[in-house]
Amino acid sequence: MGDSPQSVIPIVDLAASAPTEQAANELCKALREVGFAYIKNHERKGQGASSAGRLVPPGGYSSVGREKVSQNVFDPNSLAQHRKIPDQKESFELGREDDAVMRNIWPPAAALPGFREFLVDFYGRCNALETTLLTTVAVGLGLDADFFESCHRGRDNQLRLLHYPPFAAELLERGQADCIGAHSDFGTMTLLFQDAVGGLEIEDQHQGGRFRPVPYIPGTIVVNIGDMLMRWTNDELRSTIHRVRTPTETEANPETCMRMTKRRYSIPFFIGADPKTVVDCVPTCHGPERPKRYEPVTTQEYFTMRMNALY
Repeated sequence: MGDSPQSVIPIVDLAASAPTEQAANELCKALREVGFAYIKNHERKGQGASSAGRLVPPGGYSSVGREKVSQNVFDPNSLAQHRKIPDQKESFELGREDDAVMRNIWPPAAALPGFREFLVDFYGRCNALETTLLTTVAVGLGLDADFFESCHRGRDNQLRLLHYPPFAAELLERGQADCIGAHSDFGTMTLLFQDAVGGLEIEDQHQGGRFRPVPYIPGTIVVNIGDMLMRWTNDELRSTIHRVRTPTETEANPETCMRMTKRRYSIPFFIGADPKTVVDCVPTCHGPERPKRYEPVTTQEYFTMRMNALY
């Protein structure tokens, strides 16, 4: 494991064909201390997840301001304040192709040839990487290798294409618009494929309210812990607050005579446990001197609780 000179987030090498004790310990150390890690050499034969760099032309996104990212906030007044500031992004989201309840809605094939085929294949590659990471985390926590993977057999995951179109930089600087406001993720963990524009920031664990950049590093994927896995591990692994602040152009746009934010693309892959999974503190994360912080809850109950708090 080594630190990038540009980032406080460790880089973990997953080159081995199976999770090694060293990689498992390094990954869990990063997720304890920072809540985020870069992973490299993550591709196995038949995976090739970094092909996300071949982004297909954008299309099918929900319009700017229609979607508000999940916030780790429950107070109604605070939620109302969050909703006053629109997120300046467009998105396209998909899940399992065999989901009979939440079916994927695809743009016409003639409008975006190969779009569906590429993303279905990419979704499967992310699922394969999910298995590797869940196994690695389990080993790092001293659990059976299949402890977490056995609770994620349904592949209840979401892949989201995000497009951040340019907008007036002064709106961002005045707090009148956001790319994605400060939040934590609900689920087990998230994989993030980002472009070279940058803009992702994480909150400093030791200085609340201070955010540090998560720059693009070629050949890596960003991994972060979600609230569910933090709960599962009795807060041993950290679900870190993060946000997106897309960099601004240094000169004014000649057409608008305003400085604009840079266009940005990213692809998060949100990993969630099977709905009926009972999430109770793992045996290696509690004891006589370290009581459980949370009551057992199913994945579905937890997500329902969080969604009800939001809406």
